[in-house]
Amino acid sequence: MLTLEGVSKTFSPGTVNEKQALREVDLQLEDGDFVTVIGSNGAGKSTLFGAIAGSFVTDRGRIELDGMNLVPLKEHRRARYIGRLFQDPLKGTAPSMTVEENLALAYSRGKRRGFSLGIPRRDAASFRELLAAMGLGLENRMKTRVGLLSGGQRQTLTLLMAVINTPRLLLLDEHTAALDPATATRVMDITREVVGREQITTLMITHNLKDALAIGNRTVMMDEGRVLLDLRGEERAGMSLDQLLALYSRESRRQFDNDRILLSTARDSHAQENHS
Repeated sequence: MLTLEGVSKTFSPGTVNEKQALREVDLQLEDGDFVTVIGSNGAGKSTLFGAIAGSFVTDRGRIELDGMNLVPLKEHRRARYIGRLFQDPLKGTAPSMTVEENLALAYSRGKRRGFSLGIPRRDAASFRELLAAMGLGLENRMKTRVGLLSGGQRQTLTLLMAVINTPRLLLLDEHTAALDPATATRVMDITREVVGREQITTLMITHNLKDALAIGNRTVMMDEGRVLLDLRGEERAGMSLDQLLALYSRESRRQFDNDRILLSTARDSHAQENHS
């Protein structure tokens, strides 16, 4: 269970660049929740992830994971319990190391292991099996340096590294946005399969409104550093894109049209639905 109460963060306070990025955020996730997070640029989505992961010190508020207070823990300590993927496929891996070596590093995270010059044969066999299940041929490239992989292969590897020791929480920060459409779909399918199989509590930022309503069991909308909407159950299941945009306009008293990314995404989603 993840609990946030009154979490706030202001960057550069008292200067001309002051930015109140999070405003008294309250949010609770139950075990196994898969929550999609949407909102315009600057709404506070990535800042929320940074607060949870420990990328910076929050001004005030409570952040707990399975009853454990995360606030005093440094980012590397929180990484023992939290898996995180970014939009950039270059993040999260060591490009000069092989696929096998990257997986070994991820697998050993938080564990006490004796010094070894190589990767145990048993671990290598397990890695090959896990990679084969991803369906991208990575099991045949275990000795390949990660920097030579495609964006989709690298992001899939990063996902596997994040969940190889099942985390208590998985943060996905637009992890398919930099990929071509076909690859993004494949990586998203793999994500849904892994999260569902392991029942990992997950927060996923997306700009694709269609995905936001179709993936997972809840949709949270942020606006100006606060949680504006928390949709779930029948309300979410029966909601169309037009209804979502109208609900945003009503709750925020602003038009979604002011945000080009979300507006264009909504139009693209409509176009895909009409085409199909």
